[in-house]
Amino acid sequence: MKFNFKIQQYQTDAVDAVVKVFAGQRFHDRVSYIRDLGKVKSQESQMSFEMSDEEMEVYDPEDDTGYKNERVELSDEQLLKNIQTIQSQNNIKLSPELVKDLGKCSLDIEMETGTGKTYVYIKTMFELNKRYGWSKFIVVVPSIAIREGVKKSFEITTDHFMEHYGKKARFFVYNSSNLNQLDNFSSSAGINVMIINTQAFASSLKEDGRSKESKIIYSKRDEFRTRRPIDVIKANRPIIILDEPQKMGGPVTQKALKNFNPLFSLNYSATHAKHHNLIYVLDALDAFNKRLVKKIEVKGFEVKNFRGTDSYLYLEQIILSPKKPPMAKIELEIGYSKSINRETRILGVGDDLYYVSQEMEQYKGYTISEIDPLRGTVTFLNGEVIEAGDVVGDISEQDMRRIQIRETILSHFEKEEKLFNMGIKCLTLFFICLLYTSQSPRDCS
Repeated sequence: MKFNFKIQQYQTDAVDAVVKVFAGQRFHDRVSYIRDLGKVKSQESQMSFEMSDEEMEVYDPEDDTGYKNERVELSDEQLLKNIQTIQSQNNIKLSPELVKDLGKCSLDIEMETGTGKTYVYIKTMFELNKRYGWSKFIVVVPSIAIREGVKKSFEITTDHFMEHYGKKARFFVYNSSNLNQLDNFSSSAGINVMIINTQAFASSLKEDGRSKESKIIYSKRDEFRTRRPIDVIKANRPIIILDEPQKMGGPVTQKALKNFNPLFSLNYSATHAKHHNLIYVLDALDAFNKRLVKKIEVKGFEVKNFRGTDSYLYLEQIILSPKKPPMAKIELEIGYSKSINRETRILGVGDDLYYVSQEMEQYKGYTISEIDPLRGTVTFLNGEVIEAGDVVGDISEQDMRRIQIRETILSHFEKEEKLFNMGIKCLTLFFICLLYTSQSPRDCS
């Protein structure tokens, strides 16, 4: 099955934002250097690695020519000026200084989940190669699951990018048992991408619990001609792309990333935990306004008052069981000797809230007479009716938020259960709005 990809303007804008940061950089293609071939023992040992037919065609154990990314020629002042120009165009607060956590600069691209950030950074690689000649990239991911997803994205977009750029990107997943791929990564002049998860390199810097795989990248290996894999990688001066950087912001990982000798770094996430120079934003509201989210349902609830009472009641849900009659999960106030607490109880027909609440006066007359699972309602003997999700009585803003979050989580899992086998991803978002006044920010979530 072949996928057809539609060029989306917002994705093009995200790519252009990165490319324009380096406006003024000259094009440098096939920047060569002399590779470290290590200690060659014998022809047999040289060919002891597992190679594909394609790798065998380009692999020459005697050729010490490598190709690396040309350095960033722009000064810090030029880069910051370019970044601020892009930020002004994209209505982003201007950065007061250049952030250089990894390499010459560290750029943030904020994209909402499901809007194609993997596609965007793959296309960015092709554009950076086309405009400036840079060809060595490392995609860093926080887990094996995401790593495999990224690899799949490269596979299904190969033909698409071939049509638009006339070339393919050579990509591979770092494997400590197949280190010859690093030689191919270094010796190839085309676009080369290494995909690696943090577990493969970060934990080796810990004092305890070193994993075998992560230790290999920092140690001299006999099967790798007495070379350290990290030294072979860093000689290429790669561009680092961090996918979901908020999941790998620990000091161990951040310190380990610097060992790759990155030219600069690009951070792609919907929720950046640490902020650098932000150059593009496609948040949840933008995604909605651009109709990028297929369907949105807003989860709300009704606050109502019963006649003659200010009692607090919240009907969370109706519980069904094949062996029992329908039950109601209700949150109410319970009176204790020193406090009044709001607690959840599972109640049935005939239960009296006055006695359940330790004889609190506001619940007199609230005996459950009917639980209707079809309508999702609970009826009391005094005639009052409450629906699932309804809140009764005095309720604070904190109560409202707590209930909204609870209702949203419950709805999410119910919908996910229905859509999972259909291959449809269910996404739940919480919108938090801050209204800024001349004195202080005011929350309006």
